[in-house]
Amino acid sequence: MLELSTDKVAQVIVRARELESRTGAWELPDRRHPGEDTAEMVLEALRNDPARLALASFLQELNRDELAELVALMWVGRGSFDPEEWDEAIQTAREEHTGSAGTTRYLLSNPLLAEHLEEGLERMGYSAGDMEEDVR
Repeated sequence: MLELSTDKVAQVIVRARELESRTGAWELPDRRHPGEDTAEMVLEALRNDPARLALASFLQELNRDELAELVALMWVGRGSFDPEEWDEAIQTAREEHTGSAGTTRYLLSNPLLAEHLEEGLERMGYSAGDMEEDVR
C-alpha cells in the first residue's frame, strides 16, 4: 500500500521530533492571551531554527507523489481517514496540496507531525519504532 519509502517517513519523524525538542513543543512564553494567531506566532519564531530548516529542506527534496503520501499518512494518523480509505486520502492530498513549498509549509504547521506520522504508520501495519531506530 505505502509506496513512499518507510526510511523517508522515519527521517521525517526523527527530524520533526528534533524540531519539537528544540522549540519547546510549540510553547509560547506568554499564554495569557492565546488567540487564533498563536500557531502563526510560533511558526514565525521558528522560521530560522536549524532543525526546522533541515526538515523543510528534506521535505522539499521529496517528489509530488511522496509528499501526497506523506500528507495522506499524516491524515490517517490523526484519524481523518481510515487505512481502508488510503487511495482516497492520497487523491485528496494531491488535489489540496499541489505545490512542494505549500505542502512543506502545511506539514511543518502541524505541531503533532511526528506523532501523526507514527500513528499513521502503525495504523497502516508498519512498526514505526523499528524504523526510527534504523535512522538514528
